[in-house]
Amino acid sequence: MMETERLFLRRWEESDAEELYQYAKDPEVGYPAGWSAHKDVRESEWIIRNVLNGPECYAVCLKETGLPIGSIELKLKGKTDMTDRDDECELGYWLGKPYWGQGIMPEAVREILRHGFEDLGMRKIWAGYYDGNLKSKRVQEKCGFRYQWTTEGLELKQLGEIRTGHVNCLKREEWEAQQ
Repeated sequence: MMETERLFLRRWEESDAEELYQYAKDPEVGYPAGWSAHKDVRESEWIIRNVLNGPECYAVCLKETGLPIGSIELKLKGKTDMTDRDDECELGYWLGKPYWGQGIMPEAVREILRHGFEDLGMRKIWAGYYDGNLKSKRVQEKCGFRYQWTTEGLELKQLGEIRTGHVNCLKREEWEAQQ
């Protein structure tokens, strides 16, 4: 478990399914990130077991309640198409809509970046966002990521859509200079 001023980052548990569903059922949460709104609590349970189960995937929890309000993950080799190196990974995250605009996700990202660079020994951490997802773009900018490239024609099979994606990167030495 990791801790910040306002947050705990801890492993997802199946008992979190109801809380996950409360936020993931909102299409404004998942759609910009490329996934469909959850249909029911059973789907959220399945997602916890089969998607939010990576070795570096964490529930973003408010200290005051202990309940999850979002998710954050460092996708290691084999779970990302951004790199095939062991010392690089991809950052992914989402946050429940009631908590947007409060600086919560940049706070969580800064802690997981610290974990990635200091504890896991990463040399680069990649992050992406789809056209129009300005909230995700802004989080990455606030946390020091630098633009790398844009790819058009990305197929999102789950949504049956084609989108444009943007990729950013943060190198260990850039992160260290910010500390």
